[in-house]
Amino acid sequence: MSRPTPTHVYTGRRVLVLCLLGGAALLLMWRVVDLQVFNKAFLQVQGEARHLRVVSLPVHRGVISDRNGEPLAISTPVDSVWANPQELATARAEWPRLAKLLGFSAKELAQFLSARREREFVYLKRRVTPDLAGQVMALKLPGVALQREYRRYYPSGEVTAHVVGFTGVEDNGQEGLELAYDAWLRGTPGSKRVMRDRLGRIVQDVEQLSAPQPGRDVQLSLDRRIQYLAYRELKSAVLEHHALSGSAVILDVQTGEVLAMVNVPAYNPNSPGEMQGARLRNRALTDVFEPGSTIKPFTIAAALETGQYRPDTPIDTAPGTFKVGHKLIRDEHDYGRIDVSTVIQKSSNVGVSKIALTIPPERLWRMFSSVGLGTQSGSGFPGEASGRLSSPRRWGEIERATLSFGYGLSVTALQLAQAYTALANDGELRPVSLLRVDQPLPAKRVMQPETATAVRTMMERVVADGGTGTEARIPGYRVAGKTGTVHKIGADGYDANRYLSLFAGMAPATRPRLVMAVIINEPQGDEYYGGLVAAPVFAKVMTGALRLLDVSPDDLPSLQIAQSNTVRSEELGVRGSETVRGEELGVRRNSSSPLTPHPSPAEGPDMGKYE
Repeated sequence: MSRPTPTHVYTGRRVLVLCLLGGAALLLMWRVVDLQVFNKAFLQVQGEARHLRVVSLPVHRGVISDRNGEPLAISTPVDSVWANPQELATARAEWPRLAKLLGFSAKELAQFLSARREREFVYLKRRVTPDLAGQVMALKLPGVALQREYRRYYPSGEVTAHVVGFTGVEDNGQEGLELAYDAWLRGTPGSKRVMRDRLGRIVQDVEQLSAPQPGRDVQLSLDRRIQYLAYRELKSAVLEHHALSGSAVILDVQTGEVLAMVNVPAYNPNSPGEMQGARLRNRALTDVFEPGSTIKPFTIAAALETGQYRPDTPIDTAPGTFKVGHKLIRDEHDYGRIDVSTVIQKSSNVGVSKIALTIPPERLWRMFSSVGLGTQSGSGFPGEASGRLSSPRRWGEIERATLSFGYGLSVTALQLAQAYTALANDGELRPVSLLRVDQPLPAKRVMQPETATAVRTMMERVVADGGTGTEARIPGYRVAGKTGTVHKIGADGYDANRYLSLFAGMAPATRPRLVMAVIINEPQGDEYYGGLVAAPVFAKVMTGALRLLDVSPDDLPSLQIAQSNTVRSEELGVRGSETVRGEELGVRRNSSSPLTPHPSPAEGPDMGKYE
């Protein structure tokens, strides 16, 4: 048997190799045909499932503006950093650099991603600056990308913070009107289908699934100019008197709109670190207090409505005390025999108590209730308190007496201001509104026009010489108002050294346009009376507000006197037009003038006057 020659061996091997290569080529060609023809549709679906994503189209919240269109809350576009933990895990060596940029430690980032390793989308940091977003993307890490979102910005900062509120990290309302009108403001996000590359970047928009619907705008009743003025003066008074807090509310008598609502201390909604604790409360709506002597005008209004009393009806307040049951009600001084008007002017607890005990308790309750005391105002603000006004069936004589000068009931600053609009609006009460209204809502009559006019006239005497609120005078305008100095409740009853200082009033008194209530909580030092602490805030803010609204003066003689005193002060070389030394002008510290009014010592704390 002969052995094969080498040529035959080589030829066989060549044929074998060629057959193998040909078979492989045929298999590859078949695979190509299979992928491109028979399984094309299936593979496309699978590929798209791995690269096509449905993403949300962010939508900006509506703009919140003041009554003049000035923005109070706007949304600005920003980027958020997100990642696919599964893809980012392939670049673990770069995690320390990423963590440093985002403000994490490498350990924190590792723990965060490990806990979410099964997910395909997690936020690493929300709403970053453009510079930081650029630095993150410059790392070119797999699975790290940017998501466009919107960040809320508040141009007026702390001045409007308590009314406007703020949004959370998901851009939903958390406090204030941002919360109350969240459904209106937030709009509806859209969606689209996109194709992403392996780094998570969008490389192609495939189709839009739904169009985004931006949030609707909200226009508030606030006037940013008056709001700023009120906040500035309130903050100054709180700091000057070392008080715990303060609130002020200004209402438009003609429409019921809230033109200003401020609180101190406040917070800056643009700085998340300040959003904590009691600073977040809109005290003008959430905190209740006993209103003290500021309630007396409504007690007198109830008495006038019975027909038993007139402004000149005499009331005997001697000897300055009045015993009701086992309690003793006291005045700061013995005013003797005075008329009803002087009861308001001197803030006599004895006088108003005697009046209240001669009228049916239902009359007094009906007056307080009809002007909104002890009930929510209907502003729609989240967390608004209702206050408290008990049923007259539960009143004994001492309750009737103390209620007449503002103890035994609780109200908010907004309720007190709204109640005063009834006196300012000739006995008609309008609903309050935090939104701008073009057509005022119908008013409800709560007292006769003659009653409201008579009480306003009495309240003008509070600001006149001999009254308790002379610091509330405004040159060129007649002012009607009422002071209050209220003892606060402590652990063992009313505290002798803790006070609320109040003033509520209106201007111009002949035809009121604005009503304002001021509350200063726990002023320190010797000056704690409402006429010394709260009334000056009213005067300063109301002076500016009336000018901003171009309200015509109704007391030109006082304006002329003020101007002449200004000239005289300049001639004497005295700085300013509101501080004139008594020694130089030959007047005493407690005397009053239209320019430098000083309160008489007629009013003491409302509480402590019954023992």
